[in-house]
Amino acid sequence: MATKKIKSNKDEKKVEKKDSKTHPLILGPRITEKSATLADSGIYTFNIVPRANKMEIKKAIKQVYNVTPVKISMTKITEKVIIRRGVPGKKQGGKKAVVYLKKGDKIAFA
Repeated sequence: MATKKIKSNKDEKKVEKKDSKTHPLILGPRITEKSATLADSGIYTFNIVPRANKMEIKKAIKQVYNVTPVKISMTKITEKVIIRRGVPGKKQGGKKAVVYLKKGDKIAFA
């Protein structure tokens, strides 16, 4: 972990700064029951920015998690109209990427 020195009036304090594993194109892992079972076989699912393409996601995964994807599959998630307690609403859509890693590679999420 990186440390950051903060000067105050009395003395210097060292504050640990977490190295957050983020990238502007990757919104975060998509954690579902299905994705959890697929993660055991080296297949991981991420929510991504709708404008991202496969090559950009491949570079982002390599940069953030230090693993090289073998294959990437992308799916657009459509908006859905729902009714909750008689009030119509919308579920926001988006885009997801399914990342296939070679045997032995793993990604740890926390």
